[in-house]
Amino acid sequence: MSTPAPMHKVAALADLEDARPRRVELHDTPILLIRSGTTVHALGANCPHAGAPLEQGAVCHGHLICPWHNGTFEIASGALVEPPPLQPLPRYPVKIERGDVLVGLTPEAPSTPALTRDNRADLRDDASPATARVFAIVGAGAAGAAACAALREFGCRERIVLIDAEPQTPYDRTSLSKFVPSGEMQAADVPPLLPDAFFDEQRIERLHARVTRLDAERREIEFDAHPPLRYDAALVATGGVPKMPPLDGADDPAVKPRLLLLRNRADAERVAGFAEPGKRAVVLGSSFIGLEIASSLAKRKVQVTVVSPQRVPFEKQMGAELGRVFMRLHEAHGTTFRMNTQIEGVAKGAPLDVRVSGGDTLACDFVVIGTGVTPATGFIRGVARNDDGSLDVDASMRAAEHLYAAGDLARFPFGDNRRVRIEHWRVAQQHARAAARAMLGLPAQAAAPPFFWTYHFDRTFSYLGHPQQWDETAILGELDAWRFIALLCKHGYVAGVLGCGRDADIGRLAEAMREPLSRADAERLIERGAC
Repeated sequence: MSTPAPMHKVAALADLEDARPRRVELHDTPILLIRSGTTVHALGANCPHAGAPLEQGAVCHGHLICPWHNGTFEIASGALVEPPPLQPLPRYPVKIERGDVLVGLTPEAPSTPALTRDNRADLRDDASPATARVFAIVGAGAAGAAACAALREFGCRERIVLIDAEPQTPYDRTSLSKFVPSGEMQAADVPPLLPDAFFDEQRIERLHARVTRLDAERREIEFDAHPPLRYDAALVATGGVPKMPPLDGADDPAVKPRLLLLRNRADAERVAGFAEPGKRAVVLGSSFIGLEIASSLAKRKVQVTVVSPQRVPFEKQMGAELGRVFMRLHEAHGTTFRMNTQIEGVAKGAPLDVRVSGGDTLACDFVVIGTGVTPATGFIRGVARNDDGSLDVDASMRAAEHLYAAGDLARFPFGDNRRVRIEHWRVAQQHARAAARAMLGLPAQAAAPPFFWTYHFDRTFSYLGHPQQWDETAILGELDAWRFIALLCKHGYVAGVLGCGRDADIGRLAEAMREPLSRADAERLIERGAC
């Protein structure tokens, strides 16, 4: 007969407020206590994604939302609801005795969603390579890693093969533009998306290979140096390839090495290698990636000029007034903007001569290109591609029979069922989790609104939604104090949100925006500071 695990007093019930998380330390283990009436839940206190202190997050509708990147967990079970974390929170046993809260240090086993009858028959503990179905994941970025974790989380015990041309464990590519060029992080230190031991423990095969062809009709994947792989279900999560615009002189051997793109660790390391104090850089494009790189370079005392055909950065996403907030922040740190301007050519020399529209020439030591990506789908056969290379998918991310797509390459139904392609890292993870459910025959779950974060000069901005149009912008707080919420509204309802310094409010709004949210209700939620 086993001895019950010891329980330890961590708090008095009367000292805990409803829906107000409290962090405690129990034998060096950080634990988060969340009270709901006479019930107390005890969960891991740090987000598995980046270690955020979850006591600073929001509690809303039975969910706990991470204050940094909006990872979301069920409070009752610790189960993962929304990425970017890819694993649940540990849940600890709790007992209330004579007004005291007692917690045990042995985590309880996580629950697994119920599988359909058909899939349950196939998902055997003793499945061998000769009998097990094959789930192939092509691409080991955000979506690929999320799919691997979700398949195991949802109960799949069969063969999973993760395929990527890069040999490393899936890693956090968002750090490449934010922290590597500035020197705050070495490329080799970019954190993994899952613990190194995860793939061995979960029996997930990692195949380092370049896919040359995926035949959707034959359900077969071909490689440059490996035998073909037959699959029962496959997810394409290869993302996008950065666009190199046509520039006169770009193919000159003296110029080409100094025209830099950013996709992987090696690219980020190359950018960082050029980023020496006093050097001059031209960043082509005022996208979020472009301006994150500009910020990162400026922190290394590189003289940065941003050249963009746009009138104001991010005007399409949030309007000119909010776009100028970013411009002012960058200009205060020495960035020069050349908006409404195109780069026409680059000439060799020391420094390079960058010719822009209007006849001016900019001298620089290197150029970083941040003008978007092209979906990496050229290897796929048997599925129609759109003009931009993307694949149309349904709400389950299905592109064809037994084939799914996620991330930058997927054009999916959104809002009023128009198809959109959203190049957000977290959206790619949401896609992957939806595809994993569909691959296993599980019912679909509604996802939270699109979310991303962007980082400029030590300030983090959070963006919710994907508004195409809005007729009103309501700003709550002070833009120049870097503590505000901006509501982009259409016909009185919130279509998008930009926030800075208001992490818990962003979390609550994300939960509220799962349903149509009026401006008035959004303002009341923010004023109340609770759901």
